[in-house]
Amino acid sequence: MYEPPEPGDGARVLVDRLWPRGLAKADARIDHWPRSLTPSSGLRRWFHAADGTSDEVFDEFRRRYEAELEEPGAAEALDRVRELAGRGPLTLLTAARDPERSHAAVLRALLGGG
Repeated sequence: MYEPPEPGDGARVLVDRLWPRGLAKADARIDHWPRSLTPSSGLRRWFHAADGTSDEVFDEFRRRYEAELEEPGAAEALDRVRELAGRGPLTLLTAARDPERSHAAVLRALLGGG
């Protein structure tokens, strides 16, 4: 998130509910910010309180988050991001400390990126 945009980024999608600290909006070059695609505040608090470093906790987080993504507002936002991904390169941006153990990794997998 804090790295400068690169020419190959394609559409840049911020997948965090809150704007990253210390980052000016003008510097971020965000193309889309679907807040309804982010985990609920309750799920986010649960994940951090449960110390999301264990596989079991992350698997449960993934399951709960995927269920949230089936709700109408989130499902529409996910469809929009899928549409952007179908047009060309897509970069998911997050300020998560460990992107591989975050909602961004879940989204990447759902979008077919591994």
